Amino acid sequence: MALRIFWSKKALNNFDKILEYLEKEFGETVTRAFAVKVHSFVDNLQDFPELGVLQNSEKQIRGFVIVKQVTIFYRIFDDHIRILNLFDNRQNPKKK
Repeated sequence: MALRIFWSKKALNNFDKILEYLEKEFGETVTRAFAVKVHSFVDNLQDFPELGVLQNSEKQIRGFVIVKQVTIFYRIFDDHIRILNLFDNRQNPKKK
């Protein structure tokens, strides 16, 4: 059974910021390719929720590298998955 996906406000905000940056710096083709990768991952996540690596065992937060610059963090609940954040890996890792 596929789990429902919910996005946190922070994740949506960061996704929008990344798309804006990509559009400005690299154009529509790169932006669209990134968006497709994110949406493909989220689609797969519904059926295979343990795709990502356990990043924080205490809080059960998993992470998956979408592209080398961006990691998506999420948490699995009984009946849904919550996308917590999209993190730019070029930032200070303490900000994760």
